[in-house]
Amino acid sequence: MSHALPLLSASRFLRRHALRAVALSILLPALSPSHALADVQGVGASFPSVVYQAWTEQYARAHGRKVRYKPTGSGDGQKQIQARSVDFAGSDVPFSEAELASKHLVQLPMLVGGIVPAVNLKGVSQLRLDGPTLADIFRGEIRHWNHARIAALNPGITLPALPITRVVRKDKSGSTDAFSRYLSLVSPAFREQVGAGMLPKWPEGTQAPVAAEGNDGIAQALKTTPGAISYVSFDRLQKAQLSGVQLRNAEDSDFVAASEAGFREAVRNSSMGRTGDESASLLQRPGKGTWPITVTSYILVDARPKSAAAASEALHFLNWTLQSGDRLLADTGFAPLPVAVQARMAARIASVRAQDGGVINYY
Repeated sequence: MSHALPLLSASRFLRRHALRAVALSILLPALSPSHALADVQGVGASFPSVVYQAWTEQYARAHGRKVRYKPTGSGDGQKQIQARSVDFAGSDVPFSEAELASKHLVQLPMLVGGIVPAVNLKGVSQLRLDGPTLADIFRGEIRHWNHARIAALNPGITLPALPITRVVRKDKSGSTDAFSRYLSLVSPAFREQVGAGMLPKWPEGTQAPVAAEGNDGIAQALKTTPGAISYVSFDRLQKAQLSGVQLRNAEDSDFVAASEAGFREAVRNSSMGRTGDESASLLQRPGKGTWPITVTSYILVDARPKSAAAASEALHFLNWTLQSGDRLLADTGFAPLPVAVQARMAARIASVRAQDGGVINYY
């Protein structure tokens, strides 16, 4: 594990280490002028998909090469990259080093974002919840919005006597995995009865949850279902103008709203920020302004592709995202990774070796 580096922007890092970058470029294979890349296909996590799709559009304008990304969910992304049916896959659920080795995959951390509980409650603009109360809502223990525990957290707010409609993901989802892992951290009852995973068995009873596909499906279901509560990526919350819940974080004092600054605080107060551990959990980290449901999203690629030409297509795009730095994440609702993590991406990309022995041109 490398030593921790200051949380500088990627662009500042590259400027400060220009000589090192020149030396690195000599060691890495150069992209020949005649090298032409075909279309690249990616699938997977819907959590970062709006950013990935914006990146593919910018990349096409800059290089004239098409990259397509379809948000099919983290579970499908993992499945398809293992089947080698796509060039790369997005996942919000990291594989362990042992899993990556056995599956012959390379894992690249890409960005940090937040999962935000959101509600559709007419007349309530800013609801406050703590973790245990949120967990009891999603395990079906608290069933109406005017429940005494919700009212105690929201003095001065008139809560409707509406039944609570839980909206959950239909597909195997990294967002669900992160959300359910957070609820399992803050509630032993949730951990025992529901547990964490990409597709938990949500309690049904007399009020079965509504299921929706992807982050965009969740946002649409929330907007059209009075009395609904769900969880959605911060960028979708902003875009769809949903009512995000303020949560009491690990400091157990103030309530915080989701923000890019809160995601950065989660990174700073984790092993990722301190030591560059890219797979470190960012859930329920300490810090006054830390958002408690912060998540890292990853890209998976084949470590041993059949041909150098096929690998070059995807890796050139991914290397471009690294070289473009934090500019690509400005005002997206996501936060960049620490420089200590970003700096290792070039080495990860360089570790890919084609089975045909050809030179992989990605730089």
